[in-house]
Amino acid sequence: MASPTDRGTAQPFWRTKSLHQMTETEWESLCDGCGKCCLHKVQIKGIKLKITNVVCRLMDVKTCQCSDYARRKTLVPDCVVLRPDTVGTLNWLPSTCAYRLLSEKKDLPDWHPLITGDPESVHKAGISVRGRVVSEREAGELVKHIVAWTDY
Repeated sequence: MASPTDRGTAQPFWRTKSLHQMTETEWESLCDGCGKCCLHKVQIKGIKLKITNVVCRLMDVKTCQCSDYARRKTLVPDCVVLRPDTVGTLNWLPSTCAYRLLSEKKDLPDWHPLITGDPESVHKAGISVRGRVVSEREAGELVKHIVAWTDY
């Protein structure tokens, strides 16, 4: 995990750098591990985008981690890889997402692992999808899995 401070300065890197200025390590450390970006979305004609409780087949539903992060885009061609220039355009990112928060000039929440130093804090705070999702391998029809997540 990246250090909350950058080069000994008093402020953590996410408060002193733009998303574009961050190193790859800093960028990756912003991910809190909630797994919500891996939820399948359903667009029903004439209705707002709906979020399901179905996750990508690569997600380990017990750990809330991608089982093949390095090759995710190759293995799942429609996987959306978050980038500094696209984060602000993705209206389906949850309101708790660090990438979204920082693109909106907001700070990280108190439970974020970069604040707590504990990668489990996102799960302890009840923010992650851990224990609340099913893999696409078992789900069946997506429309039967539309749920109301509180942070969308």
